[in-house]
Amino acid sequence: MRNHAEELRALQDTLYFIGGKWRLPVINAICNGHRRFREIERSIPGITTRMLSKELKEMEMNNLVTRTVYADTPVLVEYAPTAYCRSFGTIIQEMIRWGRQHRKTILKGRADKP
Repeated sequence: MRNHAEELRALQDTLYFIGGKWRLPVINAICNGHRRFREIERSIPGITTRMLSKELKEMEMNNLVTRTVYADTPVLVEYAPTAYCRSFGTIIQEMIRWGRQHRKTILKGRADKP
């Protein structure tokens, strides 16, 4: 027997986690090997420096990324996904797959209309 109230809470927790325009693109960028702030920023068209900084701080607080500071000159900061963050990878891949199929379906539907 399914517990609908618990399922709703779990769904809301997931939506909160991925909520907003930038969270998934930032996770995707970091998981694809972009480790430095500017690399991440350049890999996500349209994101502002301020928004990326905010997202990275929130992600660090929520155990999604680790932040390592190297005392070079200039100071070097790198971000890496945690195992917890990587556990979301299969969901992201499925969302990408679904999004591609959805786009094809919508475009085909538009092409079929007179």
